[in-house]
Amino acid sequence: MSDALIALSPQNSTVSSFPMRQRLLVVDDEPLILEGLARLLAARDYEVVAANGGCEALIAIGKQQFDAILLDLGMPDLDGNDVLRFVADRAVDTPVIVVSGDSTIDAAIRALRGGATDFVRKPYEPEELLRRIENTLTRRRLEKENNHILQRLQQSEKWHRFLVNSSPDFIYTLDCDGRFTFVNDRVESLLGYRNEELLGQHYSLVIHEDDIARAEHVFNERRADDRSARNIEIRLKCNPGMRRPRLMTGRCKSVELTATGMYDEEASPFEQRFIGSYGVAKDVTERKQAEETVHYQAYHDLLTGLPNRALFRDHLGLMLAQAKRTQKPLAVLSLDLDHFKVINDSLGHTIGDELLLAVGARLRQCLREGDTLARLGGDEFAVLLPTLVSRSDVDHICRKIIQALSKPMYVKGHEIYITVSIGACVAPEDGDMIDSLIRQAEIAMYQAKSQGRCRLQFWEAGMQAPYSERMQIEADLRRALARNEFVLFYQPQVDTVTGEVRGFEALLRWWHPQRGLLAPADFIPVAEESGVIVPIGDWVLRQACAQVAEWRHAGLPPVRLSVNISARQLESADFVDSVMRAVQVHSLAGNLLELEITETLLMRDFEANAIKLGRLSAAGIRLAIDDFGTGYSSFKYLSRFPIHTLKIDQSFVQELDREENMSIVNAMIAMGRGMNLNVVAEGVETESQRARLQQMQCHEVQGYYYSPPLSYQDATTLLGRHTRGFGQRDRDQRGAG
Repeated sequence: MSDALIALSPQNSTVSSFPMRQRLLVVDDEPLILEGLARLLAARDYEVVAANGGCEALIAIGKQQFDAILLDLGMPDLDGNDVLRFVADRAVDTPVIVVSGDSTIDAAIRALRGGATDFVRKPYEPEELLRRIENTLTRRRLEKENNHILQRLQQSEKWHRFLVNSSPDFIYTLDCDGRFTFVNDRVESLLGYRNEELLGQHYSLVIHEDDIARAEHVFNERRADDRSARNIEIRLKCNPGMRRPRLMTGRCKSVELTATGMYDEEASPFEQRFIGSYGVAKDVTERKQAEETVHYQAYHDLLTGLPNRALFRDHLGLMLAQAKRTQKPLAVLSLDLDHFKVINDSLGHTIGDELLLAVGARLRQCLREGDTLARLGGDEFAVLLPTLVSRSDVDHICRKIIQALSKPMYVKGHEIYITVSIGACVAPEDGDMIDSLIRQAEIAMYQAKSQGRCRLQFWEAGMQAPYSERMQIEADLRRALARNEFVLFYQPQVDTVTGEVRGFEALLRWWHPQRGLLAPADFIPVAEESGVIVPIGDWVLRQACAQVAEWRHAGLPPVRLSVNISARQLESADFVDSVMRAVQVHSLAGNLLELEITETLLMRDFEANAIKLGRLSAAGIRLAIDDFGTGYSSFKYLSRFPIHTLKIDQSFVQELDREENMSIVNAMIAMGRGMNLNVVAEGVETESQRARLQQMQCHEVQGYYYSPPLSYQDATTLLGRHTRGFGQRDRDQRGAG
């Protein structure tokens, strides 16, 4: 194209050259980020100017010209949106790439509408950022070249037409009746019309029917002098009778329209004779589609395509307002699948996702036109039933749902049976606040589960108290770590032959400021559901490793410390790193730490867990299968994991007097020894249980027979006092007690 441009130029001159080394302004309030970006960009031969905050950025923009600006949004002195407004208000001809840690949809849309040419979310891949910068600079260079050529050759008709037809925008002129008198070549690739097909046609031919009124306002209003209609969003229709080019998608295009009136230059100054309009239509279809995609993702569940919690709340708000006008009740339903976790654990999350899709389809079939079905997360759905006659309508629909979901579902060769528990509340009888109605329906659903599942439960006022208590526990949990309210207790694991303390299991307790010392059963389920269990689990790991290091420095016998691992911990992306950090910070040998994980948890994501635990095992860290015998995994699968210890669940130990339980425990111990694993029996409380386990050649026992969970002071004393373990006298005393 450059050769053609040179040939057409009256002076036959080349396009003015631009500096090869391009100057970038990097704006951020974090010195480390500024330094890192400057180093990255300098390595690609960019000239970099760093501005620490928005104020420095404005000074730099006022003093120098830049080829591009990399701009952070969240800055304390002057945020990025203010800098964007400054650039726009002063018509600074510099593209701005927003590089921000604010990943919200609103932030991205606001930045793009504020004039940003691109939006990159932190953290970013360096190569991706460099690619975005290069693309932006390339576009700017082409625009500069185009502008330069336009200025040099604007008097040349031939040159002018060449530029107009090469424009990426649709350029047009209309006569005073609104008929096309000129269209550039861009119209064919944009709308599928040849130039001659539009000449003489009224502009309404290409305007979307819903936008005709807006177009008439723009074109009928007389525009004089420098006044014009700018950046009016409107939709243009594609040619229905012409095969669209391969790259052309959709039946209409979104454009930003600029329209300016034309007047007869030979008329008297007092008589402005309108002769037509000219303007530009800039294709913004991709931007609009991107905005629509972002908006859709913000309000819909990406798996099922159903409305999410945010959109459900919006619908509920609208229906509540309508219910006030019509005086008709509405209902909110909370639906949760029964035992869905078992399906995920046994068949995998892929099958679980397919099942959720099938459930969503069946639920739609049970609902009326105008009802709203949403997925709130996991296996929890919500339904809005407007315009009810009475509660019996709710009962009828819910029974229909329960019956429909009780029928088997066939998912990728699996026949799956699933049931649903439903909680319902009715407005305005049970209230008229959006969040209260949703919460009340959820509480009623939990009540339905507690009463046997696969049933409907309407909200009742007395259900609030236990739920409020749970919410309070969750709120207190989120503050407990910062307030140092957690403490570890240590229960010894004792050799059945020598009585030596081989290890301890670290057991978490919570010193609640009002409720006193709480056992795990009082708060761990809430911590798991809320996600607080992950930082709590990290604290347990760090504290346990610190205690082992303290015993080592005190010259006490080396013992291993077992730590329970939760589902959310194991599933977190940095689980391996967090374990390694806890060990390395105290320079511990890996074999002094043992992670206790249940069979069921191991099988939730078999392949991923095998990789994670394999990495830890390679570092010497031990793995114990907790509550062995209560799961459903086979040794074939368990053998894939680097297991060191089997822990027999206390439910088997406490019933050793039963012949069938004794046989089961004996088989477990034999299997463990056959696999060269350490076998630990939990919940040993009597001399009889200990003696039988010793006879079965169980390696270690743990329980109140030897010791309850001890404070770290008492555990330290025990290690110092029993350097050779629990003697026969100790056992006799405890057996007598």
